[in-house]
Amino acid sequence: DAQPGAKRVILVVDDNRDSASSLGSLLELMGHRAHVAYDGPHALEAAKKYRPEIIFLDIGLPGISGYEVARRLREDASSKHARIVALSGYGTEEDRRKSFYAGFDSHLVKPLDPAALPGILAAAERRAQAA
Repeated sequence: DAQPGAKRVILVVDDNRDSASSLGSLLELMGHRAHVAYDGPHALEAAKKYRPEIIFLDIGLPGISGYEVARRLREDASSKHARIVALSGYGTEEDRRKSFYAGFDSHLVKPLDPAALPGILAAAERRAQAA
């Protein structure tokens, strides 16, 4: 029942508070409901609470890596269908392969190019319409 151009619930997870807050603010300016978490445990809590359709997830988190957070999100009924986008300073083919096997749908290299957002949001919209 997703409408084309519908506003999305999005979770941004990054231990770099400035990066996380900036992306969250940009997404809100685009009309979406953005929530921000700065570590893995809070990301898992926020995913249960807000049920995001899209999760921008840093891989290099302290404590619980983004890979492990993605695996846990995929195992949880409240987030297993979310589109999970890796945000990483690493972009080799091996890094991309590891993110895919951890359950990520896409892999973007930091700093995030805001021009990539419409494509990511469109892919999430297609997934929602197919569900």
